[in-house]
Amino acid sequence: MTGFADDQLSCDDFLGGRLRLFQPLTGYRAGVDPVFLAASVPAQPGQRVLELGCGAGAAILCLGRRVADLGLAGVEVQPSYAALARRNAVANDLALEIVDGDVAAMPVALRQRQFDHVIANPPYYRPGAHSSADDAGRAMALGEGTPLAVWVDAATRRLVHRGFLHMIVKADRLPDLLAACDSRLGSIEVLPLVPRAGRAAELVILRARKGGRAAFRLHHGLVLHEGTQHPGDRDHYVPEISRVQREAAALPWPEAR
Repeated sequence: MTGFADDQLSCDDFLGGRLRLFQPLTGYRAGVDPVFLAASVPAQPGQRVLELGCGAGAAILCLGRRVADLGLAGVEVQPSYAALARRNAVANDLALEIVDGDVAAMPVALRQRQFDHVIANPPYYRPGAHSSADDAGRAMALGEGTPLAVWVDAATRRLVHRGFLHMIVKADRLPDLLAACDSRLGSIEVLPLVPRAGRAAELVILRARKGGRAAFRLHHGLVLHEGTQHPGDRDHYVPEISRVQREAAALPWPEAR
């Protein structure tokens, strides 16, 4: 499939309606993960940002909406999602360059360029660790075909010296992600995202810096929802997370020591 027909798409609000994204009705649909990923990046106007495996553009466009005047680029292996990311950029009046290609074989258009920030929301599951999805796009988005080490290497190569890498993964993939961070990356920080107080983290965000030398930091978990149980048909985010989701605020990252 080279593209989605209009009747195969929904148009969904992100960031309290500040961003509207076309997404396939069936297939991979962005949730809160790309919003949190984008909100974790300390980008400044004028900087360059690359997303690896950008899909329909949720994370990179959320970041572009929060921080003005960024040079935004994404690489996506599935042509139908790459086309959708271009459409979403135009629909939201955000300049975004999308390059069709594979993270494991970086396109020539990106190979000689470097960025201040690289972000990625790589497939969550190891091969065979989850039941396969019927939809090819969703299967590729969720099931690892390219090892995490390849994602990290591709990101590191594209970073300027002292540039930042941010990746969001399931908590049980953290050992693999840390093992993939070689000596080119340092100042590594991990922020666990905890659904509710007293629960284990389900997601983690890794921040690393090319050429960084600071000691590793495992932060206290950031609690997302109020209370200890789901309150019913409401999200019930804690106030600072609600601002991330509804007002395009930055994620409350712990201050450096």
